[in-house]
Amino acid sequence: MSNLPEITLKSRLLQLKCHFTWRLLEKDIDIAETEETLHNQLTFLVTKNKYMVYNLLAYIMHLKGDYTKAIANLKEAEEKIKENNPDGTDRMYLVTFGDYAWVYYYLKRYEDSRNYIDKIDQINKELKLSPNDSKDIAEIYGEQGWSLLKCCGQYYEKAKECFEKALELEPEDPEWNSGYATAVYRLEGFNGRISCASECKSLPLLKRAISLNPEDAVLKVLLALKLQDLSRDCEGKKNVEEALKQAPNLPYVLRYVAKFYRRAGLVDEALRVLNSALDLIPSSGFLHHQTGLCYKSKVIDKTRMFGKMNIQSRQIHTGEIDELVQKAIFHFEKTLEHKNTIVCAHTQLANMYSKAKEYSKAETIFKKVLSFPNLINEEKQQIHLNYGRFEEYFKKSESEAIKHYKIGLQITDPSRDRESCERALKRLAERKTQSDHRDPLGFGLLGFVHKNNGRTSEAIECYEKALKYDPYNEEYLSDLCDLKLML
Repeated sequence: MSNLPEITLKSRLLQLKCHFTWRLLEKDIDIAETEETLHNQLTFLVTKNKYMVYNLLAYIMHLKGDYTKAIANLKEAEEKIKENNPDGTDRMYLVTFGDYAWVYYYLKRYEDSRNYIDKIDQINKELKLSPNDSKDIAEIYGEQGWSLLKCCGQYYEKAKECFEKALELEPEDPEWNSGYATAVYRLEGFNGRISCASECKSLPLLKRAISLNPEDAVLKVLLALKLQDLSRDCEGKKNVEEALKQAPNLPYVLRYVAKFYRRAGLVDEALRVLNSALDLIPSSGFLHHQTGLCYKSKVIDKTRMFGKMNIQSRQIHTGEIDELVQKAIFHFEKTLEHKNTIVCAHTQLANMYSKAKEYSKAETIFKKVLSFPNLINEEKQQIHLNYGRFEEYFKKSESEAIKHYKIGLQITDPSRDRESCERALKRLAERKTQSDHRDPLGFGLLGFVHKNNGRTSEAIECYEKALKYDPYNEEYLSDLCDLKLML
């Protein structure tokens, strides 16, 4: 191996199973945010698998072009494997050695790169595997799964598949069961996706993972949140209390506990927990986002109360609402300062700017976030729904609001935001037809809603009514023609 020419070396490197061949693309990863998250995990998480964190951190250093720190992190990974590997299982080194080989290749230290490939080949030989064969190595699939989970939401599905492969090989392994349950849990709630009780797969997976990891308090609060999703709050609360007893100062537990409390309407209790967590990690975008959501919830509650007050009471409480809006703005701004990739935080900040009558700031954010590359469909739905509400309620532009609601509905992925776009269009349509039964726009909107939900006959009926009062409308004529061709 040591005499491999550079071209053959590159070919051999591409066969390795490590971070450099797992397609962890720079365009998908917020490098600064991921680096900070990994450092926080090294500080707070108690796990025998910290070597995986160091390996991923080494890859992040590669993306930054800092190979000195990349090598330092790989050395730390090696040390952690030695500390927690008393039986001397060499296969745990495969990913680390693969990362080493790539780092030295980028440094043009080809001999060192080849030496690490030699080490990998020796381990494979002992395991009776061919050089590019990893089908029997659960550790590789498991580490790939955790790395994908830590990078971005777009990788969750692939992470799930990796943990499935690891569990095929080691079905009782606590770490792979934990990773699999976490991946499925995240996928079920990813960006507002709708997951009904009959489709809930994460609940039994979380329970199994906890049975294998009884000291894992994070899994217990994830289970609590899933039970809350299924309207089983009392069961969820028991898991929250148990998790807090086990890990009262672990920020990863506290952030999910706060989310549970907020969704249960215990906003002040959620804020108390979040303040404790922020004392531990003041730069956490996730924690600032949850805090912003708490103040947003308070704004909504106070606004509802405001509508029931007399004029004198309203004057007293107006300043209180304004103060809550400013607190929400502060924490959403902090969120984006530390975690700019949270799309919903952009729209929530824009919504709060609207409440504060800072309309130009709100519109700038909506336009900016719509221009983001690689937005997934659920994110697009969310943006168009909130942009539509901004146009309807704050800019008083019904036509622009309708435009955004329509785009949100046309994206067919089922989500709560798509349902909200549908309800908004129906509401506007019904308002128009009730005020004027000859209004073609009202019938046209209802036709559009039916068409995009696959209700062909109802859509045809509505478009025919719209054309009765607006016979030359090209949009209605085109949609009606398309619908009749489908019969």
